[in-house]
Amino acid sequence: MTTKAALRPLLVVAGVGGGSGTGAASAKLFSKSGYDVALIARNAGSLQKLSDEINSNPKLTGKATAFEARSYSHQDMKNVFNEIWSHYDPKQTVFRAAIYNIGYPIFKPFLETTPEEFRASLEGNVEAAYAFSREVIPKLLENQENEEFEIDGKTIVGGKGSLIFTGATAALRGGKQTSAFSTAKGGSRNLNQSLAKEFWPQGVHVAHAIIDGRIQGEHSKSGLDPESIAQAYLNLARQERTVWTWELDLRPAEENW
Repeated sequence: MTTKAALRPLLVVAGVGGGSGTGAASAKLFSKSGYDVALIARNAGSLQKLSDEINSNPKLTGKATAFEARSYSHQDMKNVFNEIWSHYDPKQTVFRAAIYNIGYPIFKPFLETTPEEFRASLEGNVEAAYAFSREVIPKLLENQENEEFEIDGKTIVGGKGSLIFTGATAALRGGKQTSAFSTAKGGSRNLNQSLAKEFWPQGVHVAHAIIDGRIQGEHSKSGLDPESIAQAYLNLARQERTVWTWELDLRPAEENW
């Protein structure tokens, strides 16, 4: 699968964790598929480690650059994106995809959930998602040409770019210990849907992924494989615009649901 565009596509991914979760796996897979990758996180050490890992792997053809965010406030998000837009030469790269992988999970009984925790969940899942989208969507709308991909000899015509959000089942329903998390994730999902309805006709593919279950990592080999989640995200970014997906629901086959 290769892009016909002369310019190298750019992915911006916010929330790469410790380098072993969904955000990091997405960065690696998109890089393997020829995307340059802008990495956003608050942990400078994890950012640089992931960036170095991508850039030192000859199988990953896209280059990664780390951009540290002081916080996920609206102003700090704007500052980070100003750095990103200044770093990449528009004569060499074109911004085509963004993944918002930031969350603030709170699993506590309601009366044990502090106002600070409730507020932090709203800020991480809703306010920061709003700030991220405010930077991403106007830039994607600047793209004049529809993106084309060659898949098994067939030309696939996409849109101007994709904005993908990592969600959770808590966005659909509340639980006994998810009062803060489900409130915030529900707000994020509604934001996603509103953006999809407004900007799909303008060529921007906004999609929401419900991740239900434990994600495999350094301390757990069971659950959802982050590389498989990343593949689902890449598929979303390369869908033909006649059949776009708004919401995916991903969960491991071996778990009850």
